[in-house]
Amino acid sequence: MTDAAPTPTDSSDRGTRSPRPWSLLIALAVSGVAGVWAAFALTLDKFEVLQAQIDGTQVSLDCNVSVIVQCQANLESWQGSVFFHVPNPVWGLLGWAATIVVAAALLAGARFQRWFWLLFNLGHAAALAFCIWLMSQSIFIIGTLCPWCMVTWAAAILSFWVLTLHNLREGRFGGWGRRVGRVLYGWWPLITILSYLVVAAIAQLRLEFIGTL
Repeated sequence: MTDAAPTPTDSSDRGTRSPRPWSLLIALAVSGVAGVWAAFALTLDKFEVLQAQIDGTQVSLDCNVSVIVQCQANLESWQGSVFFHVPNPVWGLLGWAATIVVAAALLAGARFQRWFWLLFNLGHAAALAFCIWLMSQSIFIIGTLCPWCMVTWAAAILSFWVLTLHNLREGRFGGWGRRVGRVLYGWWPLITILSYLVVAAIAQLRLEFIGTL
């Protein structure tokens, strides 16, 4: 009795499998790892702040670089625990872990339905909107720049632009966006850098943080 020959569908599946979206995959992996790293560091710092409050002692966090560049004021503010009084970094751990899982799935060759991409994009849009609100609160209300928060902001900006432009190029928002996505997708590094520069310029004009470093 001889072994059965491979079925034609095996080779055809390998031949027609779409290439991995490497730019998207790498951007999601980088932003996901950076986001988890920042959220984990902020969570540990939040534990230190809470323990100091319980003990009635003072705490000086490693992320406190200057009066302007610090994370302690952000962690102690009400803006640091917006949803159900749960510290924002805890939600960040969950959200960025999901981004890493999707990046790993893409690396393994997974293919997702259109509805998944749209929900995934919506989640990143919501995350960016929340980060923009936190930016405004930090810069204009609290008057500080939290180092780990800025890592999260950078990750949210990166993942949003790459994911949105990728979905536009693939026509997941409809045929109208396919041409726009094809034109703009190659420019996502520049668009991301320009977004960073806008945030940095606003922070410098408002806080003049460079002189405090």
